[in-house]
Amino acid sequence: MVIPQTHRAVFALAMVLKTIHAIDNGLALTPQMGWNTWNTFACNINEDTILGAAKALKKLKLDEYGYHYVVMDDCWSLHQRNATGYLQYDPVKFPKGIKHLADEIHAMGLGFGMYSSAGKYTCGRYPGSLAFEEKDADLFAEWEVDYLKYDNCFNDGQSGTPLISFERYEVMSKALNRTGRPILYSMCNWGEDSPWDWAPTIANSWRMSGDIINVFDRYDDRCPCEDYICRLPGHHCSIMNIINKAAPLGQKAHAGAWNDLDMLEVGNENLDYEEQKLHFTIWAMVKSPLIMGHDITHTSDQALEILTNKDIIDLSQGKWGIGYRSYKKTNSQLWLQDATDNSGNMVIALINNGEKDDEFTIGFEDIFLDEWERRKAGYKVKDLWTKDDLGVIEKKIKIKVKRHGIFVGRMEFAGDPKIKPRAKKFHADPDEL
Repeated sequence: MVIPQTHRAVFALAMVLKTIHAIDNGLALTPQMGWNTWNTFACNINEDTILGAAKALKKLKLDEYGYHYVVMDDCWSLHQRNATGYLQYDPVKFPKGIKHLADEIHAMGLGFGMYSSAGKYTCGRYPGSLAFEEKDADLFAEWEVDYLKYDNCFNDGQSGTPLISFERYEVMSKALNRTGRPILYSMCNWGEDSPWDWAPTIANSWRMSGDIINVFDRYDDRCPCEDYICRLPGHHCSIMNIINKAAPLGQKAHAGAWNDLDMLEVGNENLDYEEQKLHFTIWAMVKSPLIMGHDITHTSDQALEILTNKDIIDLSQGKWGIGYRSYKKTNSQLWLQDATDNSGNMVIALINNGEKDDEFTIGFEDIFLDEWERRKAGYKVKDLWTKDDLGVIEKKIKIKVKRHGIFVGRMEFAGDPKIKPRAKKFHADPDEL
């Protein structure tokens, strides 16, 4: 085909845009929300289990709060591929097939998620996608999958440096894009080889730690690392272990590419009310995907209250930057989150990880760090859990926080209108790209 000279510039631009689209799939511009089978059901899944969960999500109206994806985790397939190399679903568990399951979930207005591993086997020892990426991506697209959780088990030693891991996970990224179907790509390599440095160009989210357990704070040899640089991420990682590892990593995420702190434990046993609120708040502030993992068909009123707190969900989905930690002391941590609307507003969150209820004083020098103009202003404060109006504060705020609890306050500028306490801007906003 001969392209007229006057059209060549337009054609070149179209090719550039097409190339960009192949990298940035337009998904997860805010962190994904939904529910996953694994924490409750592990390998004990079937069509009824998943459809029952989807119906419960709708009945509880959780979709109205942003919970959209119903993700089927491991153990859905047979133990061998077919004669032409394609994965086969288990006909006992899914007598009507995966496409039928996807259709049923789509009919509810929800998204359907699948699971595989970037290894020879999945973690449940079913066939993985390593060396079969294109076949599997084509099959997922044929089944009209909307989301792929992509694990890291049995990777045949293809890890150990960022480049090796990048190249292994990039193959599936390209295969998904080639299908032409928008499929959210959720990498689950547990933080091995520092995915926050290379995953943002190929995935919508990446796990930054080993697997979570519903324990507030406890050392466990199965989760030996206490720092984000880790050779053995493991599992049975406590809430505080993951929070501490995630604290420095927010600077690596952006719209369409998020650090994943693993699934929510809200609604599961062992964590008390205060611990669950803390857990949910920090996951929202650092903009981790909010993927529920409890038995959604038996959701308690307390769990529902936490999961549907619009003010906290807004920290994840609204016009707020990625939360970061200002300080870490023996029994407390201060987390901050700037508004992205040039309002000068701020969210402050004080974690009490000590063993008793306590009172804390937070100075503006810790809230606004090197931004001296913002320290001069007054701010109206609203407690985002109690919904109490705490009035206008200046210079410092005193608060009481329960054991293993969190205070979260939204600070709205209320000072001298001549002062414009706008947060610093370091990169383009998503709508400018």
